[in-house]
Amino acid sequence: MWANWARILQWWGLKEPIASFLESAGALNVILAQVVYISQPLFSGVVNPGSLDNFAQVLEDPATRTEFVSYLKEAPISGSST
Repeated sequence: MWANWARILQWWGLKEPIASFLESAGALNVILAQVVYISQPLFSGVVNPGSLDNFAQVLEDPATRTEFVSYLKEAPISGSST
């Protein structure tokens, strides 16, 4: 799932900014996770609800969030030089 998220973020040019934001947001990540949970009905049919749940869980858990940020910074994306 992280590979898919990284690909999408790379496509939009947001991979590095999102990684930096997640690193520096601190406790705000928990609030953002709640926003993701609450907004799920708004994104039904557009975004997989399981994907939103997983993203909210990444935001809530500091260890998982740190792993995801490391993944974003280090993961090569197919068809990209980064």
